[in-house]
Amino acid sequence: MNEEYLGQSIGKLGFGFMRMWTEEGLGINIDLLKKMIDRFLGAGFSYFDSSYYYTGSEEALNEALVKRHPRSAYKLATKMPLSIINSREDMDKALGVSLGRLGLDYLDFYMLHGLSLESCKRMEDIGGWDFIRELKEQGRIGHYGFSYHDKADNLDEILTRHPDVGYAQIQLNYLDWDSAKVNSGRMYEILRKHNKPFTIMSPVKGGLLSGAGSVAEKALREVDPNVSAASWAVRFAASHEGLITMLSGMSTMEQLEDNINTIQNLKPLTEDEMATLRKVADLINSMPYVQCTDCRYCLRDCPKDLDIPKLIALYNEYLIFSQKNSIGYPFEQATEGGRLPSTCTACRNCEGHCPQGFEISDLMQKMAPILEG
Repeated sequence: MNEEYLGQSIGKLGFGFMRMWTEEGLGINIDLLKKMIDRFLGAGFSYFDSSYYYTGSEEALNEALVKRHPRSAYKLATKMPLSIINSREDMDKALGVSLGRLGLDYLDFYMLHGLSLESCKRMEDIGGWDFIRELKEQGRIGHYGFSYHDKADNLDEILTRHPDVGYAQIQLNYLDWDSAKVNSGRMYEILRKHNKPFTIMSPVKGGLLSGAGSVAEKALREVDPNVSAASWAVRFAASHEGLITMLSGMSTMEQLEDNINTIQNLKPLTEDEMATLRKVADLINSMPYVQCTDCRYCLRDCPKDLDIPKLIALYNEYLIFSQKNSIGYPFEQATEGGRLPSTCTACRNCEGHCPQGFEISDLMQKMAPILEG
């Protein structure tokens, strides 16, 4: 990597806006969001990540950030929704919608969302790559790249086909580093080979590596009870060379303060600490549950309007504890109106959106007799 690279001056903590927290019946908690954004900016960080797809996210950023802070105070990234893009007209429309929601006329970063080798080739055919290059030439965006969930080796081909791309956004955490599905270690090697800077998503695997009572939290507290489980995952992710920023979907001030403290006092993991994380990863992988990150992409095209992430969470609770006593009422809430796992039509629309590659229709078939019985 050259001495100067894209993102070198950007703080290594980014604010991810995929999961928007709500107050019961009141929608997004804008007051809390404003306080967290003010604290985030006040601590010297500036990068915010959203997408056309994230319900309410771009609008919330407009209200809590764009309307309240000078444009020079922050850098904003959003993404083109590839699944609904079929023409140049669709690209113009999607960009216009995002800019309108955000209240901006310029984006610091613009990404092709959830790019795969297949959709990369489709974007070549319909002029998607030309479109984002032209946006940069026109000064409407600062940098263009893509977020990525495809096979690791396909990343190599995409970067070979498009050496001009500015950066990539990949899923990277210590659980997925050597995993067969994600293999973020291999993706990192490919990015380094092509000398491409990158942003990181899912550093704590949607909370799997940080939540209170989680397998990771219990194991890591035994090693060091004075630091959070999240801080271990953040240190692992944020210490990689070429990093623009590491995104965290923070929903409480406590999470924000913990992340700020970790990044401002960032220390690379020692060999002993790395060995500890490998043991934790092995422990998590030995557990009988589905590693859903609650991204909620699967909800877009479900003809039965199933609350798939909630159903998977309840199924996981059963798999881990082998009892149903605690999931009766939550299951009734999740399936209100007859939205039962058994009503899944196996259309597999959801699976086309799942970045983790889960065979969701098969999961619904497995959980139906257990949760409904």
